[in-house]
Amino acid sequence: MKIEFAPLNIPLRRRLQTAAVLQWVFSFLALAQVCLAAFVLLALSDWWILALLYAGWLWLDWDTPSSGGRRSRWVRSWTVWEQFRDYFPITLVKTVDLDPRKNYIFGFHPHGVLVAGGFGNFCTEATGFCRLFPGLTPHLLMLPFWFRVPVFRDYIMFGGLVSSSKSSLSYLVSRPEGGNVAVIAVGGAPEALDARPGALTLQVLNRKGFIKLALKHGAQLVPVFSFGENELFDQMENPSGSPLRRLQNRLQSIMGVALPLIHARGVFQYSFGLIPYRKPIHTVVGKPIPVVQTPSPSSEDINSLHQLYLQSLTDLFEQHKHTYGLREDQHLTYI
Repeated sequence: MKIEFAPLNIPLRRRLQTAAVLQWVFSFLALAQVCLAAFVLLALSDWWILALLYAGWLWLDWDTPSSGGRRSRWVRSWTVWEQFRDYFPITLVKTVDLDPRKNYIFGFHPHGVLVAGGFGNFCTEATGFCRLFPGLTPHLLMLPFWFRVPVFRDYIMFGGLVSSSKSSLSYLVSRPEGGNVAVIAVGGAPEALDARPGALTLQVLNRKGFIKLALKHGAQLVPVFSFGENELFDQMENPSGSPLRRLQNRLQSIMGVALPLIHARGVFQYSFGLIPYRKPIHTVVGKPIPVVQTPSPSSEDINSLHQLYLQSLTDLFEQHKHTYGLREDQHLTYI
């Protein structure tokens, strides 16, 4: 394989952008393991008392990821996130005003490999969420497993990440003062296994838990489509039923996380590596779907709202696809 190396005279700003994305990829793929290993080594060292104190803090703070988290505006406003935004670049597109007196569930599609658009738009201030939607506070939901890792949990909560447990979502959208936005990558880990350039298949037909909670608490549903999310990585072919896909599905059922075999570019060359491609991401926030609070929604209520949500998501995609470079014959497929 011929390796295409990056030119030596690349501007400093592009080098900084690549460095920002490199640390982000490291954070999602390896930082949790590093934090866990460091905690274990600290517990086995002469400084074990520090590990014991942190363990006590962890026990006292255990429910915070399910109770709105602990965000830091300072961390969300780091300059590194502006470099991260400009690498792709990432753009947040507002279509309508949202009432800050209400609570919302943003259905984010597609999941992609690392939810780059979801992180850049809702876990940082780089794309101006608070400026575009004043009075609203975004929370990106993440698998509960990651909030059990020492130190790592605190770092990701600073960005506004919270647990994706049912109790966590209920807490956010039941606040009487309103102003909370729960962002859910609806397709979840299974959808990441189909994230590759050109993919428009969404795993959403059997995802109705967020619909039920929206009805139960009267939260407004907002479809969000992130154009370009699936263009960031290539992935080894893993069609449904193949040995690789069966192994991936098995590992996911055991560990709860997907393990797509991805590749893109490197830091100093463009031929292979785990750095995503420089492809633009345009995250379009659609119109809210009014939801009447139904404390005990029936199956008919849930299915009816689910169909309305799918239609709204389809309309959002069809309305904006030409603007972001898709062809007329490209459409969403729901499974």
